[in-house]
Amino acid sequence: MDRDLLPHLPVVLAVARRRSFAAAAAELGMGASAVSHAVRLVEERIGQPLFARTTRSVALTEAGQALVATAGPALQEIGEQLEVLRSAAGGASGLLRLNVPRVALPMVITPVLAVMRRRFPEVTVEVFSDDALTDIVGEGFDAGIRLVEMIAEDMVAVRLTPPFRAVIVASPAYLAEAGKPESIADLARHNCIGFRLLRSRGLYRWDLQDEGKAVAVETAGTAHVTDPLYARDLALAGIGLAYIFEPLVAADIAAGTLAQVLPHSAIEEPGLFLYYPRRAAMAPKLRVFIDTCREVLKPR
Repeated sequence: MDRDLLPHLPVVLAVARRRSFAAAAAELGMGASAVSHAVRLVEERIGQPLFARTTRSVALTEAGQALVATAGPALQEIGEQLEVLRSAAGGASGLLRLNVPRVALPMVITPVLAVMRRRFPEVTVEVFSDDALTDIVGEGFDAGIRLVEMIAEDMVAVRLTPPFRAVIVASPAYLAEAGKPESIADLARHNCIGFRLLRSRGLYRWDLQDEGKAVAVETAGTAHVTDPLYARDLALAGIGLAYIFEPLVAADIAAGTLAQVLPHSAIEEPGLFLYYPRRAAMAPKLRVFIDTCREVLKPR
């Protein structure tokens, strides 16, 4: 094996993952010129270009795709084995990269990280907030969090929360002004805070149940968001009706700052799950995160 080539392979993988030399440099803590030099060295040794570069984009060539497909899993396995050895010598350590939707931050991540900081100070948890569907393996994440129906079948899934409902809420001030909807049909005359899907760019249709039958309801209003937590803020401000997971507004409902409407239309979601490729289960940093989740979230 070319010993001079090996140290530069993680740089190539970072550029491939981020589709950007500048982003890869920032991720690795390197200068942009050092990243370009590393890629150029690998290309010279292989004798083929790895990336097709323009002023606006960076894409893998056929040779680049072949290299990434081979080197990526191999380097990941080496890294995981080294972490196992380090763990046996003195506990879990390293960088744990998680891809997490915004709704999971207060429900899961914040309480778990508060405990992780004290118990596993050698583990750094990097949380990438992302509400779109993401290939966690291709993007270099150790694990992700999603609703179970959004997780690929070849992933290992670990339950983090019990099932919860998706509810419609509004502020007392809004309901005093606009009236309280008495049926799903009444939503058509209300100002509904819409949720814009990041991948398709379409507006999410509210999943409700009407006399036990599942329905997807198109809504309209003066505000659309891509952050579901911001829908709560707009509802508190009296903008309109928000469709949101009940745990995120349970305290507001209890305090009377938000009120649930059409409670019989609420559907139940199966809950949030941590998911990861099967081979990642051996990594100590992931195992201690899972154990901490089970301990911290179980009473919740």
